[in-house]
Amino acid sequence: MFLTQLRLDPRSAQARRDLADPYDMHRTLVRAFVQDERAAPPRFLWRLEPGRAWDQPVLLLQSAAAGDWAYLDALPGYLLNGEAPSTKTFEPDALLQAGARYRFRLAANPTVTRLGKRHGLVGEEDQLAWLQRQAQRLGFAVDAALVSGSDTLRGHKAGQRVSLLRVLYEGVLTVNDAPVLAQAMAAGIGPGKAFGCGLLSLARCP
Repeated sequence: MFLTQLRLDPRSAQARRDLADPYDMHRTLVRAFVQDERAAPPRFLWRLEPGRAWDQPVLLLQSAAAGDWAYLDALPGYLLNGEAPSTKTFEPDALLQAGARYRFRLAANPTVTRLGKRHGLVGEEDQLAWLQRQAQRLGFAVDAALVSGSDTLRGHKAGQRVSLLRVLYEGVLTVNDAPVLAQAMAAGIGPGKAFGCGLLSLARCP
């Protein structure tokens, strides 16, 4: 797996456009993997890091294939100070150990389906319960978690206006089934992946 960090310059008109519309951001990122945006790119996940996003926006992208970021040279000022993207590799299978504890961060779209329609969960109690349900089926236990942020993403997809709830979870988890969690890390957790949801980041607890 490849993990790439992009530092965007908010003075760039295209960077501001992408920050304002997550689907535009997704379309820009797709170009690192395919020449024609109509072609199907390999799976990738991305997340706009929390904090002073409009002052110093930092974007993380996880992909199974290496991205070709040379096209960003054609977008003057898109990257802060012309700083090249930084990429490192990691293998979830090697990172994870059953019984080990990890700090985590996850931006997700917690939902429930009623009468065939998906609805965002707006209450913190329901949002945390959703995370617990994901943990039970994805090979980990939530030791501690909080909702450190929640907002509504709005964008345009195929000419249609789309809105989506994004919730930022942070906390500590314990690995119960390392292969299952490794697969979940690669695939992403929950819906809304094109809108910057689903990327689970882990750091081993001391």
